[in-house]
Amino acid sequence: MYDFVIIGGGLAGLTTAILLGKAGGKVLLLEKNQYPFHRVCGEYVSNEVLPFLESIGFYPFQWGAVAINRLLVTTPQGRAIELPLQSGGFGISRYLFDAQLARIAAEHGVEVLQACSVESIEPREGYFKVVANKQRRWNALWVVAAHGKRSALDKSLKRKFLAQRSPYVGVKYHIEIEHKQDLIALHNFEGGYCGISRIEENKSCLCYLVTRQQLKKCGSIEQLERKILHQNPFLREIFSRASRLYSAPKVINEISFATKTVHENGILMCGDAAGMIAPLCGNGMAMAIRSGALLAGLLLQHQAGNISRTEVYQQYALQWRALFARRLWVGRQIQRFFGSTWLTEAFVSFFQTMPWLATWLVRQTHGAPFDRQTYVEDNQQVYQSKLGS
Repeated sequence: MYDFVIIGGGLAGLTTAILLGKAGGKVLLLEKNQYPFHRVCGEYVSNEVLPFLESIGFYPFQWGAVAINRLLVTTPQGRAIELPLQSGGFGISRYLFDAQLARIAAEHGVEVLQACSVESIEPREGYFKVVANKQRRWNALWVVAAHGKRSALDKSLKRKFLAQRSPYVGVKYHIEIEHKQDLIALHNFEGGYCGISRIEENKSCLCYLVTRQQLKKCGSIEQLERKILHQNPFLREIFSRASRLYSAPKVINEISFATKTVHENGILMCGDAAGMIAPLCGNGMAMAIRSGALLAGLLLQHQAGNISRTEVYQQYALQWRALFARRLWVGRQIQRFFGSTWLTEAFVSFFQTMPWLATWLVRQTHGAPFDRQTYVEDNQQVYQSKLGS
């Protein structure tokens, strides 16, 4: 019997695991892949989580992260606007980031089990039974599902958002190219948009979102890039100069921005499993980390006897909405202007005349800096004292 079983070893799951492990809980984290591995992700992290990461012992810039404080947006026809990123951020690969957080989790007593694909979660009286790889089973007082954007687990739980088919496909490369270190660029094309920014070791992450219809019409990713993405002169130059660092791109289908529930049949959802912001907002990684910290804080309050199980569910839903609902809504509204040539041209033309308004809009998708004390430190101390007694 574990106190907590966490399904998914991405940023949300790892954050939750580290904080619960530091507090002395018996924690099992199940990850279907093996570290290190690549994920389809823009790999830009808002500085709002920097104090928190340092508080748990991860210092991004010691691992080669690159500071980013400017945003460039271009249209399919080559019009461009550059804006300051007031809060700023940094670029770091998930290949490195996730693996280092998994190491920190293990150092704090979390049992990290890799190559383990969860198939079902069965509620019991007062606990859950988790089944993986057809044979392995564990019991847990709490289950946190941090399995990402979409998985077979969502189907087994019959989650309602699956009924809304998503038209989006995500594609990612690591490349070598001369790209300004402090700049994240968002290049638009018909049917999608492409982000590029620097990460560690002089590499850049190039990741784009496109409609499945565009991909189907072109027949292949290679033809899509040549026929559609290259219409944007900025992207045409990037693809002509870049050296790809792995042979084939990483691809993910059915990226959904539909509204999701934050708990389902007693299972707590975290990170993208609870809700995903449009990638063009560049804040999904920070939101995943912050949601993990929020959830860990509430679970520690419960373990310390401060709130009931019912209150954990109630408070998580309320606080999650307070932190993220506005960001998600703003992200969905901004996304409507991208992927359509004339709307993107109109969007950029308008904000060229009022850059201050564009800066304000970007700020609406970011949160204020926070550290570990914001959510968990006081409750962690209470919980540890009870464990000791």
